[in-house]
Amino acid sequence: TQQQQNNYVVPELPHGTHKIKWFITDGCGNNSEYEYTFTVRDCKAPTVVCLNGLSANIMPTGMIQLWATDFLQYTEDNCTPAGQIRIGIRKCGTGTGFPLDAQGNLNTSLMFNCSELGTQCVELWSIDAAGNADYCESYIIVQDNLGNCGGGNPVSVAGTLTTITQEGVEEANVYIDGSSSWVPHFLMFDLTNSDGDFDFLQNIPWGSNFTITPKRDDNPLNGVTTYDLVLISKHILGLEPLDSPYKMIAADANKSGSITTFDVVEIRKLILGIYQELPNNDSWRFVDKSFVFPNVNNPFQTSFPEQIVVDTFLSNLWGQDFIGVKVGDVNLSAVPNLLSPAEERQTGVAVLDISLTPSHSPGGEGSVDRSVAAGEELEVTFTAAQQLHGFQFTLLQDGLKTIGVKETEGITAANFGTIFDGATTVSVDGAQSFTLRMRAEKAGKLSDMLGVSGAITRAEAYGEAGRLNIALRFASPQGTNINSQEFELYQNQPNPFKNKTSIGFYLPSAAEATLSIVDESGRVVYRQKGWYAAGMNNIMLDAALVSVQGAGVLYYTLETEHNSATRKMVKVNE
Repeated sequence: TQQQQNNYVVPELPHGTHKIKWFITDGCGNNSEYEYTFTVRDCKAPTVVCLNGLSANIMPTGMIQLWATDFLQYTEDNCTPAGQIRIGIRKCGTGTGFPLDAQGNLNTSLMFNCSELGTQCVELWSIDAAGNADYCESYIIVQDNLGNCGGGNPVSVAGTLTTITQEGVEEANVYIDGSSSWVPHFLMFDLTNSDGDFDFLQNIPWGSNFTITPKRDDNPLNGVTTYDLVLISKHILGLEPLDSPYKMIAADANKSGSITTFDVVEIRKLILGIYQELPNNDSWRFVDKSFVFPNVNNPFQTSFPEQIVVDTFLSNLWGQDFIGVKVGDVNLSAVPNLLSPAEERQTGVAVLDISLTPSHSPGGEGSVDRSVAAGEELEVTFTAAQQLHGFQFTLLQDGLKTIGVKETEGITAANFGTIFDGATTVSVDGAQSFTLRMRAEKAGKLSDMLGVSGAITRAEAYGEAGRLNIALRFASPQGTNINSQEFELYQNQPNPFKNKTSIGFYLPSAAEATLSIVDESGRVVYRQKGWYAAGMNNIMLDAALVSVQGAGVLYYTLETEHNSATRKMVKVNE
């Protein structure tokens, strides 16, 4: 049998009914015919694309009319010319098929009234000449910004963040996160001033629902010292329970809802410089001031509100206040604002006597200010000369490397942090002495190789009379040598900073000092001179007083008659 291939093309036929007829002949001359009737019609629905995100205000009549064309981006069809495509509209879920009214007329518009404020869904339909139809969904935000539905203009929210000692918490961000049935989701924030005040004046949509949430997460060491660990440990042991639910919240460093030795460990790591911030907590927490703790002896018995929830906001709201809690600070020594009083001054000196037990000591055991040979290993003991509640400092080591800790009651490796070879940070609460194992990496005299600093962990002790400076005392046959803390300029906190930052420094004696700040070009942008007391000092710097525009690197220098030091800080934009 021979197969014959026919060449053909598909005809372009007009819409309507058509007939196709086949004629078939075999090799014997027999003929046969076959007919088939078919219809060509348009079965493809038109394409319709909506505009999204439209909004409209209710008119003084209490209604608003919108047309199908308001929502149409474009519509097109494969057969029907654009001018013959019809469009209609309906509210979502109010019918099926192409939108027609009860009389069979095309719906080309919609009406919304005051009961339909907010986001409303619509269906935009398109139909071609053959009756094929399709639709897209869009939405309209129906608003009443002019108050035509009996509502009001935007209104105000205000409040204050204060500590339990009524000091304003400055530089906290207060967020308002909300929505309503007639405006989209909104998120606003305000920065508290030195009194802790925040306000959102005439800019909160009337009738909205929202939450007020304060947040401040900077300078985690503000007010946090080893003395706080003394008080937290006494609370855990039941010796002196903390007398405020807010102090207990401050003691919960790991935010576990309880106060345990794990909190002591976390705070100590912060003090020693092992942590730059607490890993599971912010620097500050805020509690709704109006909240009454069911059990003031256990604030964790029930959850406490750290935001204020407002439903159906219809008028101005004043007095939306919070209590600010500085995490880790249970003796309330944190500085919450630029105008707060200066920190408690050191009232004297706590002396730590140095003794040692050498492994191979030509000078003999107990001879504590002597020459040290390179490679020599020794145990150096630091003992308080008076009874102390606790102490902390940065031990400077010139040529002496800490290689271990002699663990005794109240002393473990957790009381120390070796940040780099030249320093060991120390935080001790309760114990009156500790011993470090050291190796001499060079020859030298012991009193020249050990010193006190506040560079990483601030140097201070806590006695019955209050806060004390720290000095090391070395006894030898030739007399007594005391190493006290020298002039030091510390890194500003926080750094980088936006609006305000604190610059700390230590003066071995009262002196006149000048703080100068220059930009990267060397131009002086700020200068302050004053008389400062011996010990720790802080200068609170307001960025508004620094004559520099925008973000950038700045260098600050502190000068006295005999000393000078410079550090770098970074200012960032809002």
